[in-house]
Amino acid sequence: MNRTGKVLYVIVCAAGPAAEVGRLVAMAQDEGWIVQVIATPSALDFIDVDALEKQTGRPVRSRYRKPGEPRSPRADAIIVAPATYNTINKFAQGIADTYALGILAEAPGLGIPVVVLPFVNTAFASRAPFRRSVEQLRAEGIHVLLGPGQFEPHVPSSGADRTNAYPWHLALKQLTDS
Repeated sequence: MNRTGKVLYVIVCAAGPAAEVGRLVAMAQDEGWIVQVIATPSALDFIDVDALEKQTGRPVRSRYRKPGEPRSPRADAIIVAPATYNTINKFAQGIADTYALGILAEAPGLGIPVVVLPFVNTAFASRAPFRRSVEQLRAEGIHVLLGPGQFEPHVPSSGADRTNAYPWHLALKQLTDS
């Protein structure tokens, strides 16, 4: 499906695959999306901001804009990838203590489709608060791509071995199929 002119926010969190978020950006651009990268504050240390700004033609945002600064175009859809344990739990609870979480907290109420592609280990994924957060987000219509055929949590301390196989394409496919 051609999305020419539609704006996709890619919210990137501080997890191993974040360094490769440009792969998702390229896939989205190939489908006609205008991509705005939004990084959690911690993710800034994981990504190449200059390369992403060159790739998208837009500034990477990680904080609320100052008065008088230009606004980003409104999102038509949002992908959160890689989504961390912390971000998933805060999103489910409606916590908006960063720019990225503020965008996410508002999105369901605005009717903006959101796809969450986690990157968590089995220890985090087994926790009751995390399982409840995933259920809460799914109950609100958020697509959390966790489970067989989607993202499957890895053994603790093995995340570095899984970053190259991170399934970026699944998040974009979910938007296309929705």
